[in-house]
Amino acid sequence: QVRVVESGGGLVQAGGSLRLSCAASGSIVSIHAMGWYRQTAGNQRELVADITSGGRTNYADSVKGRFTISRDNAKNTVYLQMNTLKPEDTAVYYCKTVAVEDGIVLRVQDYWGQGTQVTVSS
Repeated sequence: QVRVVESGGGLVQAGGSLRLSCAASGSIVSIHAMGWYRQTAGNQRELVADITSGGRTNYADSVKGRFTISRDNAKNTVYLQMNTLKPEDTAVYYCKTVAVEDGIVLRVQDYWGQGTQVTVSS
């Protein structure tokens, strides 16, 4: 099994910073991409940022210049540094890992964490 665990959420005032972490563990053959998504009540989950194994990054327009995604391939961990937070950044943040799990049949799958709440007060 592949396990994905997020940490680092919390309550912060507007203009403040938070750093999210996400670690993937288990029977992993390889990890392709890792990323962060967020979701608010009644809305679809949306991409915040993702990063490939080679370090190529992609950001939502709403977070460009404020958020930075990084990755430690040796630790199967991805980070999201969030600066200049705004109330509209309030959401549950989910980590997605695109990986190949060890087994009889090897295939690329998406694995999601349980999410971590980020609340930005005005």
